[in-house]
Amino acid sequence: MTLRATLIWAGLLAVVSIPLIVAARSPLLEWREPIYIAAGFAGILGLVLLLVQPLLILGALPGIPARRVHAWVGAGLVFVVVVHVVGLWITSPPDVVDVLLFRSPTPFAIWGAMAMWAVFAAALLAAVRKSIGLRVWRLAHTIATSVVVIGTVIHVWQIEGTMGDLSKTAICVLVLGTILWAIGKRRAWLVLRR
Repeated sequence: MTLRATLIWAGLLAVVSIPLIVAARSPLLEWREPIYIAAGFAGILGLVLLLVQPLLILGALPGIPARRVHAWVGAGLVFVVVVHVVGLWITSPPDVVDVLLFRSPTPFAIWGAMAMWAVFAAALLAAVRKSIGLRVWRLAHTIATSVVVIGTVIHVWQIEGTMGDLSKTAICVLVLGTILWAIGKRRAWLVLRR
């Protein structure tokens, strides 16, 4: 592995580890049930995967089959979203039902629900990619993933939780930056001109 590749992987490992470490050390976890803690960490892991996905599709992570890993990470993202929602549902079913039906009084919950449904839409689009044509698929997938990122970042930002303000801000800015970089490089909107 080259020095450049080593630095890229070491930097990514540091960036994705910090929010998890900060959350693990948070005093807010002291009186929480294990299932609630697992649901929270699934949410943090989902945020981390949102940073990795555009890097994969851009080929910015050296030494791996980026497209294949992108598909697996996408499946992993769906899985952690389900774990996050199911874990929260186990601890408080009425609240989660309100969120899923978009009638929750807490704004961060509505943004989270929007992001969740967009994750499922992006995964469904990935599954039917060959049947809808690459151009239409690319535009639709870009729109869905943009909703995922914006919804997730707003969701995370509004929660006073375990990640802490500094690590939360850093990871959210990096997630937004990488998705903008990917959208700019892939130029999915050009399909509208054709």
